[in-house]
Amino acid sequence: MILDSVKSFEKYRNLAEGFDKVYKFMRSKEFNPENEGRHELDGERVYCTISREQLKDIDRAPLETHDSHIDIHVILKGAETMGIKDRSLCDVKDVKYNEADDVAFLRDEHPDNYISIGEDNLAIVFPSDAHAPLIGEGEIVKAVFKVKIKNDIEAI
Repeated sequence: MILDSVKSFEKYRNLAEGFDKVYKFMRSKEFNPENEGRHELDGERVYCTISREQLKDIDRAPLETHDSHIDIHVILKGAETMGIKDRSLCDVKDVKYNEADDVAFLRDEHPDNYISIGEDNLAIVFPSDAHAPLIGEGEIVKAVFKVKIKNDIEAI
C-alpha cells in the first residue's frame, strides 16, 4: 500500500500500466466531487467511480481483497479511516471470491493497523493488501480508481 497526496501522484505514473490514464483524469476538470458516477478511462481496464459514501462503524467494515485490480482511493471531501492487513496473514480458506466484482470479504479477519486518509490524499491498494475502507462518522465524497492487472495471487 502507498499513502500519498494527489499532488504527488505524478511520480507513480509508470508504476503500473494504466496509471498514466489515472494521472490524466486526476488533472482534468472532470475530476471533482460534483461529478459523481462511473468514468471509463480505458473501458473495463481502467475506470473511476466518484461517489458520496456514508461512513460506518469499525465493526461494520470488513476487510476486502481484490485479485485483478489495483485500487486507488482518493478522498475528495471529508476524511475516512481504513483498516489494513497483509493479505498473506489472512485465513482465506473458507472465503468466497466474487469473480464478477473482483472482491472477497474477509468477515472473520480484523485489521492489524488503521490509517486516516484526508482530503486530497490517496491510498494505492494492491492485491496483496487486505483493506477495510469507509470507517468513521458522517459522509465523504470519494473517487475509487480500478486498474486491471495481471498478477500471481491465487484467487480465493
